[in-house]
This record gives sequence, structure tokens and C-alpha cells, in this order.
Amino acid sequence: MESMPHILVLGANGQLGTEIKNICSNNQSFQWSFADIEELDLSQPDSIERYFQTQGPFDWVINCAAYTAVDRAEEEAEMAFRLNEGAVADILKACSTQTKLLHVSTDYVFDGAHFTPYTEEDEPRPQGVYGKSKRAGEEAILNSDTHAIIVRTSWLYGVYGHNFVKTMLRLGRDKQTVRVVFDQIGTPTYAYDLAIAIIHLVQQDLNGEKIHLGREIFHYSNEGVCSWYDFAQEIFDVVKIKNSVVPIESKDYPTPTPRPFYSVLNKEKIKQQYGLSIPHWKKSLHQALFLLYPVR
Repeated sequence: MESMPHILVLGANGQLGTEIKNICSNNQSFQWSFADIEELDLSQPDSIERYFQTQGPFDWVINCAAYTAVDRAEEEAEMAFRLNEGAVADILKACSTQTKLLHVSTDYVFDGAHFTPYTEEDEPRPQGVYGKSKRAGEEAILNSDTHAIIVRTSWLYGVYGHNFVKTMLRLGRDKQTVRVVFDQIGTPTYAYDLAIAIIHLVQQDLNGEKIHLGREIFHYSNEGVCSWYDFAQEIFDVVKIKNSVVPIESKDYPTPTPRPFYSVLNKEKIKQQYGLSIPHWKKSLHQALFLLYPVR
């Protein structure tokens, strides 16, 4: 009797991992394993090898785990590279020859100097420690023999974890005016939508609809384009917060890590190859706010 496909989700308690866990926990077509730091400390190479040996083998590993504190990474570069590059290399070593990897990456691998949406073929030029460590993780995958998909995303938010939407809701309660930069352009990504897309990619492979071989990069965010100011204003408009959102320039809100001025991702490749229909960022934001801020 053929065994049921086994899928491991790393970073299972983060905002993306939690969405995947909620969607798939009752999916009886596959065997699911969910691990976060309590089950598997990615900062410890021996922990990774031991977990894979005792809990595997796995048909797919979905790696949602990462060091994501963009500004703190400038002071904690060693830890950022350990989790975003070293742990990825150790996961690759621990994978069997039959295991495939889906790894989540970021728009921060680009420098933000474009004025047209970034394609998967554009040359990465990360500017800060966070972006450099995430790119190093990508390179570890691309230089390996593991069959893998890298999914780059941008401006991730959701019902779980810490994110921009939750910060704006909190500031909207506490302050009369909120200052938000208007000269950084990108696209928000609702974690639930990204989780659905990731599951779709893996299921198509396991169901034999689109067998994935080699190593490939895809871009995924919601549709549309906005600034952080536009994003904040839409949040306030939807939940009917009357406080003012004040547009400011990036130079008036300095951060240890430079933010990309333009990080819109071109998604034609993933839409064409996997037949995905991607919601507009405003539609998805409204759905998220209904869950985060239900009484209006």
C-alpha cells in the first residue's frame, strides 16, 4: 500500500505558517507535520538533522521560518545569517533525495531602484543585512541538488503575528495623527492568500498535475500597487477611524535598514504556470480587517 505524502511546515506559529496550519490541519489527503521553535530550533544544526531523522521522511518541506526583524538584523547579523542562510543549508542537507523544498523569500533581495515590476530574472541587489541574509538563503538553494521552489513575497500581513495592519490599528486607537511614508511603493500580501497559493503549488505536484523538478523562483503578492501611506489610509477608511494619516518622505522617518523605494513584484510567471487567480490587495485587506476589527 502506497504511503500518504508527508508535508512538513516550518515556522508553523508565524503569521504565514499559522494560516497554512489552519487551512490544512483537517486535510486528510496528506500527512502534515507542523514545527516551530518548540519542536525544532533552527539555530541548532543538530536539532534539524535529528528532527528530520526521527519525524521524516518528508515529501515536501514548506519553510516559512526566518529571521524577519529587518532593523534589528543590522545589530544581529550573525543570527540573521544563521536563520536565513545557515538553517536553510542545514535543511537542504537533512532532506532526503525524494524531499522537495518550498522556501519563502522576500522583495528585500532587490535594491528598489526599478520603476517596473521585478521579474524572477532581475538581478538581486540586497541593501541591508536582512536582504543579504535572505538572498544568501536563496543562493544555498539554487546551488543545491534539491528540487525546490523559492516564493518571494512583499509587505506580508495577516490576522496572526506582528505586522503593519495591526500596528496601524493600534496607532489609530492611540494617536490623533499617524505619519506614514508615501514614497515607498509596493504591494501588500495577505498571508491567507499566500498560504492558499503555496498549498496549491505543493498539491499540484503531489497530485501529479504539475511535477516540479529542479530549482525555480516565483513571485507572489496581491494584485495592485500602493504606497505605505495609501495602505494606511485604506485601513483607516475601512474601519472608520477618523484620525489623520499624514504623508511623509522616507528621509523624515529614518531607519537603520534602507527600505526599497519600489518593490512591486511581477507575478505573471506563477499565474501562467500554476493557473492562479490573485485577489486585489484592497479586497484581501477588507477580508482581513473583518477578522481583525469585526465591530464597526
